[in-house]
Amino acid sequence: MTEEELYVDYRGLYVPAALYSPESLKYAEEFNVRGDDIFIGTYPKSGTTWMQEIVPLIMSGGDLKPVLTIPSWDRVPWLELNRAIELKLEDRPSPRILATHFHYPMMPKSWFNSKAKMVYVMRNPKDVFTSYYHYCRMAAYLVDPGTSDEFLMKFLNGKVMFGSWFDHVKGWLNAKEKDRILYLTYEEMIMDLKGSISKICSFLGKSLSEEVMERIADHCTFKNMKQNKMSNYSLVPKQFMDTSKSEFLRKGVSGDWKNLFTVAQAEFFDSVYKEKLKDVDFKFIWDKN
Repeated sequence: MTEEELYVDYRGLYVPAALYSPESLKYAEEFNVRGDDIFIGTYPKSGTTWMQEIVPLIMSGGDLKPVLTIPSWDRVPWLELNRAIELKLEDRPSPRILATHFHYPMMPKSWFNSKAKMVYVMRNPKDVFTSYYHYCRMAAYLVDPGTSDEFLMKFLNGKVMFGSWFDHVKGWLNAKEKDRILYLTYEEMIMDLKGSISKICSFLGKSLSEEVMERIADHCTFKNMKQNKMSNYSLVPKQFMDTSKSEFLRKGVSGDWKNLFTVAQAEFFDSVYKEKLKDVDFKFIWDKN
């Protein structure tokens, strides 16, 4: 099916009609943000599921029960999804933990005037593209990616769900509220998960023992998360996600783009990347490799 058949246009961006509606997007725009709300912000395929596991464990002091008994999409719901209305997020006790794929200007108006915190996770866009490509092959509510060449052009032009990776990242990096945004990368979490957890604890004002942080880090390894039915999306019916085509939690590594990109694709991607981010002074960890 085509973009016109599967997607709706929201502020110039594609969002899947099966997951989002004018009502849910309006709900998100008008959402009353509290000062102690915690948001997890990501461009799709950048580590959202990982953070939906980590942050609740930090806030619960390492209690595993919630992450082993509540699906991740209900444990840390997306603010803008249809399901947010059903869950009545406004009735949840504080502190609420919420996820969003919104670009910075799309956040609820009340967010900008609050003290709510944002954990914003970024990932090497080549790996985002690779994960996204496999995701589109297995998710029935997304347009089939076609060839890697075809999908590459769509990705670089922002003609995919939630638009341009470049615009998303630049928007959040240029946010005025930097005192309440923690910027993390998927790659540093892979290299030092416990250290990343410690950073998040400090940012959220949670003091946890080394033993508890170690337990959280062990539970949140990719191997263990892949076995957690509350997080691996195996509960989603096959007609929505066909895991025979690709698993939702696939590899959880850095550098898998090398198994998909041709030399020509990588060079073209790099040229676009350099041009689009020429005015960004943030030092991305993947640029050091």
